[in-house]
Amino acid sequence: MNRFVPLLANVLLALAPVPSQAADSSPGPALYARYCATCHGGNVRGDGPTAAVLDIAPPDLTKLAALNGGTFPMERVLHRIDGRESLVAHGSPMPFYGAFFDGAPIVQADTPVGPVSASRPVLELANFLSNLQR
Repeated sequence: MNRFVPLLANVLLALAPVPSQAADSSPGPALYARYCATCHGGNVRGDGPTAAVLDIAPPDLTKLAALNGGTFPMERVLHRIDGRESLVAHGSPMPFYGAFFDGAPIVQADTPVGPVSASRPVLELANFLSNLQR
């Protein structure tokens, strides 16, 4: 990855639009804006300001359920965000955010494969994305 990408990501982060959620008091939209929008875009479709400089294009996050037989892949999303998914650990351009939330409360998320532990912020991000599926 280009060595200027992290700097560019931080600079452009402030410029990224925040996805709107009418009367939503969950922290999901703010977490998304801070950690995800610079690559995935304000519209969550993979066209953030830093997407053009990445070797692998960020995916359209509104299609996660459609690409998974109509079911939002909660377990995979939780593991992708916090870094437990092996693909991320072996070279995905997406940073993992588990360490950013060290010390946050750990909660159980219900998934089709059973309960999965995750930090509260990671679960809030995943729930936010789940609500945006089309």
